[in-house]
Amino acid sequence: MTRAGDAYIVCDGLEDDVRVSGKKLNSAMNGDIVEIELLPSRGRRRLEGKVRRVVQRGATHFLGTLKMLRKYAVLVPDNPKIPFEIFVELADTKGAKDNEIAVVKVTKWPKRSEESPVGVVTSILGAAGGNEIEMNSILLSNGFNMDFPEEVVEESEALALEIPASEAKRRRDMRPVTTFTIDPDTAKDFDDALSIEYLDNGDIEIGVHIADVTHYVKEGTELDKEAYLRSTSVYLVDRVAPMLPERLSNELCSLRPHEDKCTFSAVFVFSKKGKIKSRWFGKTLIHSDRRFTYEEAQEGLDSGEGDFAKELRKMNEIAHVLRKQKFKNGAIAFESPEVKFELDDEGYPLGLYVKERKDAHMLIEDFMLLANREVATFIVEKQAKQAEIPFVYRVHDLPNPDKVADFVSFARLLKFDIKTDTPRQIADSYNRLAEAAEKDPALKMLQPIAIRTMAKAIYTSDNIGHYGLGFDNYSHFTSPIRRYSDVLTHRILEKNLEGTYRMKKERLEEMCQHISGQERKAMESERESIKYKMVEYMEQFIGEEFVGHVSGIIERGFFVELKDTKAEGMIPFETLDEPYDVQDGRLKAVAQRSRKEIKMGDVVKVRIVDTELSRRQIEMELIEE
Repeated sequence: MTRAGDAYIVCDGLEDDVRVSGKKLNSAMNGDIVEIELLPSRGRRRLEGKVRRVVQRGATHFLGTLKMLRKYAVLVPDNPKIPFEIFVELADTKGAKDNEIAVVKVTKWPKRSEESPVGVVTSILGAAGGNEIEMNSILLSNGFNMDFPEEVVEESEALALEIPASEAKRRRDMRPVTTFTIDPDTAKDFDDALSIEYLDNGDIEIGVHIADVTHYVKEGTELDKEAYLRSTSVYLVDRVAPMLPERLSNELCSLRPHEDKCTFSAVFVFSKKGKIKSRWFGKTLIHSDRRFTYEEAQEGLDSGEGDFAKELRKMNEIAHVLRKQKFKNGAIAFESPEVKFELDDEGYPLGLYVKERKDAHMLIEDFMLLANREVATFIVEKQAKQAEIPFVYRVHDLPNPDKVADFVSFARLLKFDIKTDTPRQIADSYNRLAEAAEKDPALKMLQPIAIRTMAKAIYTSDNIGHYGLGFDNYSHFTSPIRRYSDVLTHRILEKNLEGTYRMKKERLEEMCQHISGQERKAMESERESIKYKMVEYMEQFIGEEFVGHVSGIIERGFFVELKDTKAEGMIPFETLDEPYDVQDGRLKAVAQRSRKEIKMGDVVKVRIVDTELSRRQIEMELIEE
C-alpha cells in the first residue's frame, strides 16, 4: 500500500503486479492476501483491478493513540499507511485514558470503505514516545504481536510438565549418554542439544537432539493454529516475539540442563576420520548434562580444559570434516557481519559490536546442517522407490543472471575475474573472492554486492536443492520452537518413519508460501529494530566525521555504511556539486559534467548531518572520497 492509499497486488502467475486504487480496495490493507478481479485494460500499460474479498488479514492488531470521546473511543493508528481509524466501545477500552498509546484488535471489518473497523483494546502502553512504543509498533505493523490469545495461553498452561511412563517407554532412552547444549548467553529457549558416545569398535556416535514440539502441539489445537499463523519467532534488538507461549518455549520444550526432555533426534555414527557410517531418526528421551554458552564452549576448545573439553574437541574435529566436504561440494562461504547492541535497562543503546563467529558457533551450525540435509535426503531416497512424498524443503535458487552479469563487469574494474559458465563456477569464484577479500580490503566491498546477486531461500514442496549450501536435498528440522516449517517437517518425518504418509501437496505448498511470507515479515521487523537502535545510537554523533563505504545507490542519492559502527546513512545527490546519473544495475553513478564516478564499495569520509528516529534515517554529507 502506498501513502496515498492505493495498493499494488503481487499475484502468483502474473508477471506484473496489479494496481488497485484506494476506492476499490474493499477494506484491504498492506500485507493482506486478497482475491482480485482484473479490470478491462482500456489501453493502460499497467494491469489494474479491484479487490473482491480479503482472504487473510496481514495484521489484526494495531497500535495508535486512543481518543476518548463522549459515547465511544477511536484509535488513530501510528502507521501513516493505515487509512482508517478504529471504533472502540467505551466498555472495551480496558480503562485507558485519553491520548494514551494502546493496542487494539479488530473484531469486525467494514463491508464498505467509508465505514470504520470495530475493535477492542488488548493492551495499554501509556504515554507516547519511547522504546516500548516503537518496538511494539514495528512488530504490529508487520503483523506480529507479543501477546497470545487467552485460549492459546490456557491450552499451554494445561500441558503437564511430567513425562508419563508410557511415553518414556516408547522412546529410545538416551539419558545415560553425555549430552549438552551450546547457545548464546542470553538464550532462554534451547531447542537443540548434542550427545557423544565412544563405541566399542572405535566409532563415534553423535546425536542431534531437537525439542519435540509436536509431542505438545497437536494438529488442530488453538496452540497449533496460532503457531502456524505466526510461523516464526521474531528477534528484535531488545526482545523476542515468540512463536509459542513461554510455557512451551522456555519450559516444556526447552532442553534445559539436568531435566529429562522429549526430543526428536538424528543420530549419526562416524568413523575415527569423521566419515558417516550410518544414521538413525526417531523419538528419544535425553538429559542434558551441561548448558554451555558459546564463549564457555570456545574456552574448552581453545584450552582443552574444563567440562567435556575432550568431547567438544572431538565434535569440533568431525565438524571440520563436514565443513570441508560442504565447500568441496560447492557451498558458498559468504558471511554477513552481525551487529549486536549493548543496552541499558531502558533499552537505550550504550554501544555496539560486530559478533565474532568462532569454532563453537560453527560446530553447532555444521551438525544442524547435517541433520537438516539428512532428513531431507531420507525422504528423497524413500520416495525414489515409490510415488512422491510431499515434504517441506528449504531451497535456494541459482543466482540472477542479469545481476551476475552486472557484478562481473563491476568486479573487473577491481581486477577480479568471476567465471560464470556454470553455477558451480560462480560458486567457486565467490569463494575465491571471500579468500582474496581477507588480504585485500578493497575486494571486501565486493562481497555484499555478490550477495545481492543471489536468490532468497524459501520453503517449498518442490525440491530444487540449496545452491548456497551446495546441497541437493535440504530441509529445516532443527528449530521447531521458533520455526513452524520444522514443526511440519517433524510431523511428516515421524509418519514416514512408521510407514508411508502423503500430505496433499497443494495444501503443503500453500502452507510453505505462508511460512515464507511470515519469515520475510520477521526479517523486515528485525531489520527495522536494528535501524531504529542504530539511529538512536548515532544521535550523539551529529556533526562528527566517519569513514565508510558506498553500500547502495538509488536515483535520489547513495548510501554509506560506516566502517566502525556499520550504521548506514544517505547522501542525496542534490547536496553534491553537480547532478549525477545512476547507471544500469545501480552499481555506480556518473557526474554529468566532470564524469566523476561514485561506485559501490568506494571508501569515503562523511559527516553526520542529522538523524530522524521516526523514519529510522541518518542523513550524511560527503566530505571527501
